[in-house]
Amino acid sequence: MRRPIPSSFSLFLLLLSLLFLSHHHILLSHGEQEAEAAVGYGYTVRSVGFDSSGKSMAADLQLIKATSVFGQDIQNLKFIASYETSGRLRIRITDPTQSRWEVPAHVLPRLTLQPPPENSQPPPPEPYILSSPKSDLTLTLFNTTPFSFTVTRRSSGDILFDTSPAISDSGTFLVFKDQYIQLSSSLPSDRSSLYGLGEHTKSSFKLGHNQTLTLWNADIGSANPDVNLYGSHPFYMDVRSPDPNGRVPAGTTHGVLLLSSNGMDVLYSGERITYKVIGGVIDLYVFAGPSPKMVMDQYTRLIGRPAPMPYWSFGFHQCRWGYQSVHDVQGVVTRYAEAKIPLEVMWTDIDYMDAYKDFTLDPINFPLDQMNKFLDILHKNGQKYVLIVDPGISVNKTYGTFIRGMQADIFIKRDSIPYLGEVWPGPVYYPDFLNPNGRVFWGDEISRFKKLLSFDGIWLDMNEISNFISSSPTPSTLDDPPYKINNSGVQMPINNKTVPATSLHFGNITEYNAHNLYGFLESKATNQALVQISGKRPFILARSTFVGSGKYTAHWTGDNAATWDDLAYSIPSILNFGLFGIPMVGADICGFSGNTTEELCRRWIQLGAFYPFARDHSSKDTTRQELYLWESVAESARKVLGLRYRLLPYFYMLMYEAHMKGTPIARPLFFSFPQDTKTYDISSQFLVGKGLMVSPVLRPGQVSVNAYFPTGNWFNMFNYSSSLSIKLGKYITLDAPPGDINVHVREGNVLALQGEAMTTETARKTKFELLVVVSNGENMTGEAFVDDGEELEMGGDGGRWTLVRFNGNINENMVTVGTEVVNGGYALSEKLVFEKVTFLGLSKGKSSKGHEVMNNVGRKLKGNVGIRTSFDWSGEFGRAEITGLSLLMGEEFTLVLYLS
Repeated sequence: MRRPIPSSFSLFLLLLSLLFLSHHHILLSHGEQEAEAAVGYGYTVRSVGFDSSGKSMAADLQLIKATSVFGQDIQNLKFIASYETSGRLRIRITDPTQSRWEVPAHVLPRLTLQPPPENSQPPPPEPYILSSPKSDLTLTLFNTTPFSFTVTRRSSGDILFDTSPAISDSGTFLVFKDQYIQLSSSLPSDRSSLYGLGEHTKSSFKLGHNQTLTLWNADIGSANPDVNLYGSHPFYMDVRSPDPNGRVPAGTTHGVLLLSSNGMDVLYSGERITYKVIGGVIDLYVFAGPSPKMVMDQYTRLIGRPAPMPYWSFGFHQCRWGYQSVHDVQGVVTRYAEAKIPLEVMWTDIDYMDAYKDFTLDPINFPLDQMNKFLDILHKNGQKYVLIVDPGISVNKTYGTFIRGMQADIFIKRDSIPYLGEVWPGPVYYPDFLNPNGRVFWGDEISRFKKLLSFDGIWLDMNEISNFISSSPTPSTLDDPPYKINNSGVQMPINNKTVPATSLHFGNITEYNAHNLYGFLESKATNQALVQISGKRPFILARSTFVGSGKYTAHWTGDNAATWDDLAYSIPSILNFGLFGIPMVGADICGFSGNTTEELCRRWIQLGAFYPFARDHSSKDTTRQELYLWESVAESARKVLGLRYRLLPYFYMLMYEAHMKGTPIARPLFFSFPQDTKTYDISSQFLVGKGLMVSPVLRPGQVSVNAYFPTGNWFNMFNYSSSLSIKLGKYITLDAPPGDINVHVREGNVLALQGEAMTTETARKTKFELLVVVSNGENMTGEAFVDDGEELEMGGDGGRWTLVRFNGNINENMVTVGTEVVNGGYALSEKLVFEKVTFLGLSKGKSSKGHEVMNNVGRKLKGNVGIRTSFDWSGEFGRAEITGLSLLMGEEFTLVLYLS
């Protein structure tokens, strides 16, 4: 939440940038600077060594020729390449003579590389190869002038990363200066499809050619496309199209991470990707895949698995900046109930605070006694409450949080005193989360406030760090580095509207180096505090993120706008954060800034109901947009949220999968159909899990949608009789009346469902049912995961949980679906049962000859009195429903449907 940004934002920034630079007699772009003198000439190899296991290689590199562009070159470098796992190759390049900044291991744990012994003799001209029979990745070090290295696939020879420079272009050489590091790789532009490198708002999920992607966390509204936003994620996924000789199958995928918290520009031309980083080291990771899901498994194994979210967080959330009082908020809850629209969580923005001070309540409009009464009502109704917290602590000598912060000496400093910024409460100091005492202070303040008010989650905003002022730079090159990253799209100074780069954190760590870590560190400290306070699974929503933030927090896409473009932008944004290891993500439904319309809000809730995180939020200078305000919106909301709540077991199972393997909840189509190259360019549809496809309307006035369907039979989740049979993937024009969205499930999927309800607490008490989407060409598979929804560890050893795996097939006139149960005791103790099984996709002309249920040793189960089987042949396929069942989830069973 921040001040709304006018549509002239980019022009405004450009004018500011020109004013800032006007004191220079000549304005030179980076390209012009580099044209005047080469930015660098690269390095040569002096010596090479391998460790005894053959898992790592080290080389000494020597500068070929120095330049002064962007500073002085570092003369000698150490190159180390090592297999950390069979699917992960790490390449590290740094100055061997003195330590340089890198993300601390206590912040993001990783292996410590020990260089192997070196050869004392100069290396021969032939290349050096690092290879392992356990890995598909091979590194080749070329002893050329300048040197280069490649990473290739051993299985196919496909080159994944190639630093061989274009000799005529110094912008492609390895350059290593104190405040400018350049690393470049060529790419097969006709075969590489790149995704990631955020955070930016984009119209296309697949990265377009010829663009600069800047990573420098900034409080810039996400309504502004193609500029650096709140988070920094220097990770990309490369999905390859097949090569001409047939050695590389379509959909072969790898990932690349340049782990650095320093600001950077990433230049992507299509034929080449070039990193231009203003500090740190080169710490490069290549993830072998070869599937998108395997890349996510490998990536999140390094950066941390996504945090499990409490079950209730998958319900519908309502927020607004501008609720005037606790009575106003209570009225919203009441009207949702009256409209029979599910509402799980009520939120308040900074309005609840006393003069916008953290951990306080407005004594007039949100007094403590009335807030506690309100929360008592919410909790009795099975609903939750989340409140906002900003990092800036008001400088106020009567304010307890400020007093305790000063006593603990935990604020970020500049010139040996706490740095004075300005945000909503006026003058503020910022806690230093790199300071161990700063984390203790933060946890203590949360604990104190939690004892006063029993909130259920915390929303972390303004943590880029946002600052309403831009402090004057010092003569230091930290405040004014020689290379100007493309901040805000116009090379704004890096100190613009944030804490100055010369400010110091604990241990004399500069803001210059740690800037992009602040939101990550705040999320980590908040997560640890909530765990210590409650012992339960915490819910945190953070705006600013970094590599590994998903281990501690959920994310929303920030300050979007109530426009049709922003509705469409939300899909690429959400898919990107799935790749960044933050699967619990959503966009402000109906739009944050600007006035929404009835049609836009209706279409947005139709889409937003299938975001992993579904919240309506708006700015105080806009018209209200709660879903009950228009009858057509309310009607759509009841319909789509009704389906979402029926799908809660499915969403929750996907959360479990994300937590265990890093797989996103909302996925691009190529995750399930990597062999279909047409899916690589799709930005207007997505999958929930592996087989539920969402195809929304994204433009005004449209009552149809042109949706791509990969091969297979697809069934409408709102009308099982409506189906599509696709022999070869193609676009289909679907009807999409004003009140409808197209959501289809593909053959081969087994979904666990529950009943519709107004809260997740009530929904969890309804009986389970199975939806089995029959396939003649493949097995039917699915999973269900159940626990109490808030136990700290999700699926941990000794925990109270049950995992059920479904497997099914069709064999002539017999459809079989069976279960494999892991840790069934929890489901048995809760008496969880499947009451109904629905089979979709049965061939026409069949009729039922009955069914049979057996346990895991083949014995028929008794107690089938009241079971009924019905058929519906109204569509292209048949549907069978078996009702009245009482199949214990915690016990393995096999259900057979016999057909004639």
